[in-house]
Amino acid sequence: MSKKIFITATGTDIGKTFVTALIVKKLKESGYNGGYYKAALSGAEITENGLIPGDACYVKRIANINENTDNLVSYVYKEAVSPHLAAQIEGNPVEMKKVVEDFNNASSKYDYLVMEGSGGIVCPIRYDHKKIMLEDIIKELGLSTLIIADAGIGTINHVAITVEYLKIRNISIKGIILNNYNENNMLHKDNKKMIEAITKIPVIATVKENEKDLNISIKKLLGVFE
Repeated sequence: MSKKIFITATGTDIGKTFVTALIVKKLKESGYNGGYYKAALSGAEITENGLIPGDACYVKRIANINENTDNLVSYVYKEAVSPHLAAQIEGNPVEMKKVVEDFNNASSKYDYLVMEGSGGIVCPIRYDHKKIMLEDIIKELGLSTLIIADAGIGTINHVAITVEYLKIRNISIKGIILNNYNENNMLHKDNKKMIEAITKIPVIATVKENEKDLNISIKKLLGVFE
């Protein structure tokens, strides 16, 4: 059985995909069979060859994943909105059964599977006669989470709210990673300290802007997978 982790964030455009790519890259460059999967992706690029799932393509390129892109994402939408709204506009709403099947297929190929969420933790994936929130997928797949947050102003509040939301729903949190972190910035350093003090969740790594590698030991990284 492969080990897995679910990557969520405190909001959209936090750098979740960027950090996810560095995680998978670290696994593979350390000699581990690491893979990637995402249930639903919105805001895909439209080309003459169809929709291009940018997030998945980015992770595939940075982490050098030898996999057909179609196997990395179950649902791809062109509208840059929440998956539930994109599906209402375009059709093809998310079915939990397909997500589970595709996730299990990915799990069978990799020893360590990184699943990336959509947007922040409160993300409607489907909202018609069926209702699927992001948390429903996490619970259905039995995953623990890793939270990606920006290191800048406002992040204490955003992280604390995300942590409380997950705790109330009995979803395990394995750690926090701060993106766009500057070790010489007093605010960033204090944010890291305060986040750990308030949430009691460890910041397992910090990522500089445009970082090429994840600054964490492979042993510590492997420890977040279950």
